[in-house]
Amino acid sequence: MKVAYIGLGIMGRPCVLNLLKAGHQVAVWARSRERAESLLQAGASWADSPAALAGQAELLITNVSDTADVEQVLLGEQGAVHGAGAGLVCADMSTIAPNGARRIAARLAEAGIDFLDCPVSGGEVGAVNGTLTIMVGGKAEALERARPALQAMGQTITHIGASGAGQVAKACNQIAVGVGVAAVAEIMKLAQACNVDPAPVRAALLGGFAQSKVLDIHGQRMIDDNYAPGFKAKLHAKDMHIVLETAREQGIKLPEAERVSALIDQLVAEGEGELDSSAIARLIWRQN
Repeated sequence: MKVAYIGLGIMGRPCVLNLLKAGHQVAVWARSRERAESLLQAGASWADSPAALAGQAELLITNVSDTADVEQVLLGEQGAVHGAGAGLVCADMSTIAPNGARRIAARLAEAGIDFLDCPVSGGEVGAVNGTLTIMVGGKAEALERARPALQAMGQTITHIGASGAGQVAKACNQIAVGVGVAAVAEIMKLAQACNVDPAPVRAALLGGFAQSKVLDIHGQRMIDDNYAPGFKAKLHAKDMHIVLETAREQGIKLPEAERVSALIDQLVAEGEGELDSSAIARLIWRQN
């Protein structure tokens, strides 16, 4: 399959490598060609703009920071929409606002381009191993056309519903992860306050009903006090703002999500935005 890819960061780079390993033809674009050099050496090809990139592809994947970035590379002056051929599918693996995804889908539909919002969960490890969970909003038939490439990057691919539904699922995911991290931090805090080693507490809980990936992976991070980023706090902060804005649009309150969002914002404000967001444990441990 001819695949184009925009967004060569901590998630995009390993995704491109997995696409190449699966035998897909992959062309890439980035603001700086230097960011792509290792991928070009691995077999990817280069395009000089998103528009030029789109003209080479059956599937264009974007994996960038926020809604404005997605709009720029797809709809901007040199955006993919200006070079796309008939039948192109655009799959956005970024985490953006559901309404933003719907707006982009509508704009691309005017040009005859199908858009899938395909946010992912699994972090850098999932991207490297090709085991991402991919949550998809958009037309089912467009997903089937994109599926061969998505299967090279993800282990679980779920069609959630119409445009924007994938981003709603990702917002729900970010609540679960954030609140889960806060819960694990409080587990560690209580164990230590009782002069009990948190490591065997974590091990015991992993064998029972409380087991979760958050307890497994982030619990170990807390024990090791090692917050090298799997998912940077500054990006989780952005995602939690999307969660809360979406909740406001629906007229509902999410008090636990609000609490976690405030903690992540505090971590970023203290200059720790490059750490994994599970470093909010340090803030929770400081609280009385």
